[in-house]
Amino acid sequence: MFWEREVELLPREELEALQVRRLRDTVARALSSPYYKEVLGREGISPERIRSVEDLGRIPFTTKEDLRRGFPYGFLAVPKDELVRLHASSGTTGTPTVVYHTRRDLETWADLVARCLYMVGMRKEDVFQNMMSYGL
Repeated sequence: MFWEREVELLPREELEALQVRRLRDTVARALSSPYYKEVLGREGISPERIRSVEDLGRIPFTTKEDLRRGFPYGFLAVPKDELVRLHASSGTTGTPTVVYHTRRDLETWADLVARCLYMVGMRKEDVFQNMMSYGL
């Protein structure tokens, strides 16, 4: 059983080409963010320099502390009017950790979660309770 059969059954070569294309797109989008423009620029990472999925290993991790330093808008890669939701921690450390989402982010997230749940056997008639905390 497949959630998105045409993607999940791609031949290896096509899958790798899709992954590289999407990684390039992600890097291009990230460069619209002040934070990632600086970090990726410092590391010499650009869409044109992405050759394979192994290049993902060259991209530095983003830590919770990085998110706090970028508060409130240092990570945004889209105009504020595209934001439709945010998740924030309580700020017990003094600065809340905030993550913003666009409508497209939420649609992508919903599709990926649906694919994962479908993969483990869930179907429309099943009931699912999300016990995850949304605190960051």
